[in-house]
Amino acid sequence: MPEQSPPSFDDLIKAGQAALQQFLSAWGPQAGVPQTGSKPEFGNESETALTGNDPGKRLAAVQADYYQKHLALWHSFLGGGDGSSQAAPAVMPAKGDRRFSGGEWASSPYFDYIRKSYLLNANYLTEMARSAHFDGRSKDKLEFTTRQFIDAMSPANFAATNPEVLKLALESNGASLSEGIRNLIEDFSKGRLSTTRESEFEIGRNLAITEGQVIFESKLIQLIQYSPTTPQVYKRPLLMVPPCINKYYIMDMTPESSLVRFAVDQGHTVFMVSWRNATPELASLTWDDYLQLGLLDAIDVVSEIARADKINVLGFCVGGTLLGAALAILAAQDDDRVASVTLLAAMLDFSDPGELGIFIDEQGVVAREASIGTSGILSGKDLSVAFSSLRANDMVWSYVVNNYLKGRQPEAFDLLFWNADSTNLAGPMYCYYLRNTYLENNLRVPGKLTMLGKPVDLGKVGAPTYILATRDDHIVPWKTAYLSTQLLGGKSRFVLGASGHIAGVVNPASKNRRSHWINDKLSKDPQAWLDAATEVPGTWWNDWAEWLGKHGGVKIKARKNLGNKLYRPIEAAPGRYVKQPMA
Repeated sequence: MPEQSPPSFDDLIKAGQAALQQFLSAWGPQAGVPQTGSKPEFGNESETALTGNDPGKRLAAVQADYYQKHLALWHSFLGGGDGSSQAAPAVMPAKGDRRFSGGEWASSPYFDYIRKSYLLNANYLTEMARSAHFDGRSKDKLEFTTRQFIDAMSPANFAATNPEVLKLALESNGASLSEGIRNLIEDFSKGRLSTTRESEFEIGRNLAITEGQVIFESKLIQLIQYSPTTPQVYKRPLLMVPPCINKYYIMDMTPESSLVRFAVDQGHTVFMVSWRNATPELASLTWDDYLQLGLLDAIDVVSEIARADKINVLGFCVGGTLLGAALAILAAQDDDRVASVTLLAAMLDFSDPGELGIFIDEQGVVAREASIGTSGILSGKDLSVAFSSLRANDMVWSYVVNNYLKGRQPEAFDLLFWNADSTNLAGPMYCYYLRNTYLENNLRVPGKLTMLGKPVDLGKVGAPTYILATRDDHIVPWKTAYLSTQLLGGKSRFVLGASGHIAGVVNPASKNRRSHWINDKLSKDPQAWLDAATEVPGTWWNDWAEWLGKHGGVKIKARKNLGNKLYRPIEAAPGRYVKQPMA
């Protein structure tokens, strides 16, 4: 293979500008995309002087504390110390912050000073934002924007102020920087930041390989039926509805971490909705279209194939919100085909969506409605960049440092491969979703919305419901997910899992990691529920399997042939739609 010439300076400038523009485009005044993250945590905040309620006094205390610590740090540096003297302030990164974990930061007085100075500045800006005398939404916006600025300005993000980068460049005679530039240009050509070694994964080869057949398709979905692995199965099947903003195989990753495979091995006949990437021909699809073509048609097909009195359904994230709306439509039609409902990290009541809703306001939604509200596509890349920004240090800047400054390839990680495999959405559907959930929270109000010609009321959904939330979820705050227990008309079981939005849900029984909390007595206050809950070691999957088994009906002999005479197999799982790239 001929030796590649190093990238030119012009190549670097173009790639860098494009990467920066892609990141910043998510913050446009008309974005209308959920963009936020957890509140920042920097350094020490134990000083009681900073906890007063008077904004003026608090601001003065913040400034005095900042000047005092910086002066002490400066004196320690000028004195030739390593910053560990009693005069130097104790400045430590927040728990879990790995940006300065390398020994080079502490071994050099110069870089130790840069690190501590940055942390002091970060803590100061954070406290200034928290002390600002604004109303709730404006203050939340200020705190979030401040965190984005703080994260972007970290000395770890720049070659000249990152000792690990400089050391590697010297040891490699500049090869690491040259490779980093090449990585940047390759990402520029892809239009996104690489977070995993994508060549290690392939849908249908080592992801989404549970055996099954596509037995139905429309212009919006394919419906997959999975082959049984047990001699007997529950008569009532299970229909899974994944989020339409990502590919379905988050629920069918590797066999060891596949919720689909787990459910099949428990004796359930599992069907899966596989959403199609929205193309120009689908640009006019509405919320009602997604309900009819994506869920209600699927329920009809599953009912016909299973020939059971009822079916069980499951919705994850936005799939759970769509499922709740579809069930309300069925309730309005006096259709009681659903035996049980499982909601995974999903919101039906959006009264407190956390910081996810900070930047969704009337102006932004109106702008979206004007641009794609009647016809158009919301790019999956826009959503991907926005959601990565929710945890910029972990999902953006750590890869900027690793890929571009150190010239390395990211590790192979299946969840990050899936995370980068985004899908487009039809503009009208997306605009309806933003306005009636995050902005106006209409779905929770009985009769407020009419869908497919029916006024919907979640309180009339009488099927028993298993509701899972996760404690560290930055997309669906667990206390907001808990509110569904107060909305739905049937008996609810609420379970709280450890970890976040994805890792907390994809917590396979084969590994049985983390914990979950249970409490059969539901109260109106989610914190009161948690205070009285019992922590159970291990995954929530086994608890769910026991619960779902009670709603599976009688056991019957498993059928080898999938589909039926009306719905014959079209192609093997995972099907074409899940492999379709963004247009």
